[in-house]
Amino acid sequence: MVSKKCLVSGRVQGVFYRATCQRRACELGVSGYARNLPDGRVEVLACGESSAVRVFIEWLWEGSAASRVEAVEVSDAPQHAERPPQGFQTA
Repeated sequence: MVSKKCLVSGRVQGVFYRATCQRRACELGVSGYARNLPDGRVEVLACGESSAVRVFIEWLWEGSAASRVEAVEVSDAPQHAERPPQGFQTA
């Protein structure tokens, strides 16, 4: 299991980006969250099997039909082995 924190910038707020993330994460079996940040970016936590998380992170560049992703910054997140997130939430 791997955990990655992604900061997605561009036109990603108010364009159903988080809801689309949630749907794609559920399809791939990835848990975590997507939440808006005050600076206009979306923070995404992706936890799951390495291959599923990799595919999900690649997908973050696509987003919703109305979004325009300019950058996706990826970093390792603390492992959530003791209490992995349940499902994928949006906030």
